[in-house]
Amino acid sequence: MPGLGTLVNSAAIVVGAVAGTLLRRGIPAAWKETILAAMGLCVTVIGMKMAQGSAHLVLVVVSLALGALVGEALDLDGRLTRFGQWLQRRLLGNRSAATGSSLGEAFVSASLLFCIGAMAIVGAIEDGLAGNHEILFAKASLDGVISVVLASTLGIGVALSAVSVLVYQGAITLLSFWMQQFLTEAVIGEISATGGVMILAIGLNLLGVTKIRLANLIPGLAVLVLLAEIVL
Repeated sequence: MPGLGTLVNSAAIVVGAVAGTLLRRGIPAAWKETILAAMGLCVTVIGMKMAQGSAHLVLVVVSLALGALVGEALDLDGRLTRFGQWLQRRLLGNRSAATGSSLGEAFVSASLLFCIGAMAIVGAIEDGLAGNHEILFAKASLDGVISVVLASTLGIGVALSAVSVLVYQGAITLLSFWMQQFLTEAVIGEISATGGVMILAIGLNLLGVTKIRLANLIPGLAVLVLLAEIVL
């Protein structure tokens, strides 16, 4: 069922926000660190599993290399970061989201955190193209944990970010599902493998092993589609 991953993701954020609001005294730092490390390991395994599904590994390598060049040239990672900061300033003014407690502040902070990232994009695409919810289920677990932590500080407004996730990821999933009719199974398989490499990078970043600018790899998906349509 296309969109199931996003529905579960949104539900996890709501549940986590409610739990975090009830746990106002906060969560021990050691607990947060261990749980996030566990999520990082799971995401890494999922990425490795997906990446191994490629039947044309050279195509994946070339696509990611060319995509990285495009991403770095456009500085997508930096632009996304600056866009998030700009949006936060526009909506919240000069107030720090870390010290605020209004519904608006919690909503904006959580929405930016959960929506702006490679995992949301790759997971939603995988959901729409291949009906594979694995990435978004992993993201749901991660976002659920993070929403507990955020809500324990910012309040129940974090739960409202589930709407942002539902609209944003849902739109990407629907677009991908529509594009599915124009792509062959072979191309979809290579897209999944390329996305798997990106998910692996996300897992390594979560574990603190690397600091890859993930948004700069996203153009690799577009390059992969173009090359695959020519070669396959």
